[in-house]
Amino acid sequence: MKYLPSLLLYFFQNRTTKRNFVVLAKFFLFLAFIVTIYSVLFHVLMVYEGRHFSWITGFYWTLTVMSTLGFGDITFQTDIGLVFTLVVLLSGIVFLLIILPFTFVQFFYAPWLQAQESARTPRKLPPDTRNHVVIANLNPITEKLVSKLSKFNYDYVIIEPDIQHALELHDRGYKVIVGAPDELKTYENLQVRNASLVVAVSDDLMNTNISFTVREITETVPLLVNAEKEHSIDILEFPGNSHVFQFTKMLGVAMGQRTIGASMGTSIIGRFDKLLIVEAPAMRTPVEGKSLHEIHLRERTGMTVVGLWDHGRFKLPRPDEKIDSKTVLVLAGSEDQLKKYDQHFSISCADYATDAPVCILGGGRVGQSVAGILTAKGIDYIFIEKHQRMVDKIDGKVIHGDAADINTLKKAQIDKARSIIVTTHDDAMNIYLTFYCRKLKHDVQIISRANEEKTVLKLHRAGADVVVSYASMGANAILNFLQPDEVSVFTEGLNVFSRKAHQSMIGKSLAENRVRERTGCSVIAINRGDKQMVSPDPFEPLQEGDELIVIGRIDSEKRYLEIY
Repeated sequence: MKYLPSLLLYFFQNRTTKRNFVVLAKFFLFLAFIVTIYSVLFHVLMVYEGRHFSWITGFYWTLTVMSTLGFGDITFQTDIGLVFTLVVLLSGIVFLLIILPFTFVQFFYAPWLQAQESARTPRKLPPDTRNHVVIANLNPITEKLVSKLSKFNYDYVIIEPDIQHALELHDRGYKVIVGAPDELKTYENLQVRNASLVVAVSDDLMNTNISFTVREITETVPLLVNAEKEHSIDILEFPGNSHVFQFTKMLGVAMGQRTIGASMGTSIIGRFDKLLIVEAPAMRTPVEGKSLHEIHLRERTGMTVVGLWDHGRFKLPRPDEKIDSKTVLVLAGSEDQLKKYDQHFSISCADYATDAPVCILGGGRVGQSVAGILTAKGIDYIFIEKHQRMVDKIDGKVIHGDAADINTLKKAQIDKARSIIVTTHDDAMNIYLTFYCRKLKHDVQIISRANEEKTVLKLHRAGADVVVSYASMGANAILNFLQPDEVSVFTEGLNVFSRKAHQSMIGKSLAENRVRERTGCSVIAINRGDKQMVSPDPFEPLQEGDELIVIGRIDSEKRYLEIY
């Protein structure tokens, strides 16, 4: 019922619908004329037979015969009357049983269904719509972005030109508007002047088109686009876009930086004034094989362990938690504390000098971005690429062949490889290659790309040590651009947010408030006046006006807000 007003509005204002009504009306008038003529002839023939009936009876007899019901209570007795009955019967079959249904379906029922579909997926937003995010197309990045926007209560709308696909997205719970992403009218209907952000992550040509289209309407609304190719950056920046990302390059850089030998220490993934959030891989470092209690991290460095990534799953730290080769520690602390951690627990690239190459499976933009990082670090690498056209574009050593072929992998010296980096754009292939390479060499580091978020855990199960999610990385970058001062999302499902200390917390220490036990969040810093206390003492009483910097998963954040 909520769609009925818009349904009727579309149905009765549509030009095609009006034309259909005219055709349908003419057909019904023709049927009425035929029925009337038959009723008159019925009376004439009945008088000829010496019988008399009312005019209502004439219409009754005509309609029952034309509709093939033919109750038989009124029949002709002469041959001419029977011939007339046959004519009425046959014409009724043609007009009522064949032409009428098709005419009704074509000129009324089908347009009505189309009107229902259009009402379910509207073509414009209400004029009072404010602070919404306009998403020009749906792909793995924006699909992940939508889930994050919903969790943070941001309004959004997706542009979809195909009405059938729009209906599918609507049925899946997305907020969709039917319209062409490169038409001015679409963005006017979306109240783009009142939007908080426009996101375009299609191909470079479409992104350029979208950028100029939006800028025709407004010069002030932030516009965020993705550039697939390096030379497209200058073009995409020309229309006044607020920011141009290169998500594939960012993905390659993230994968290259996690390669053994490229970075054996910590990597900064978030910075908040003096506070640093870092990831520290445990593989082949002094912390591998020990528990958190045994390494005495806080006593030796002052840093706080706020969580552990274990095979792609984030876990709260426990003192007796054993750290294996695939564990990645999430730490919080200052720059001085980070230096102490690197001195005690990190291995420098020089300490891990080796001639073993890195095998890069896939020579596309992501693979070449990985190669750029490895070249800068002085690390040898070998590409495996099965498409000749890509082989011709690759600078460096490349093996032409299928990475799923054992002979190709042997040519690439997989038995000597320090790391294998899987970069193809096909998630199913990435899972297969990860599992295959793990079976061939159990002690090699495998870094794999996940295009869709649902693939991350599958890749970890297949044997990947590190999985970098294209969808999460892009969605996090966009969300951090949208809300830099509210909450920072720097890795999948993990948020940093700030809140004033609740009245019930004042006068008690963090240990007494049992924040981590009650909510699953960790307080990693306290802002007190102009001073920021990084990795605060858990026994320091909280004071009035203290601002707590808290880290936790999205579900943990909700529990924190419910309690405090």
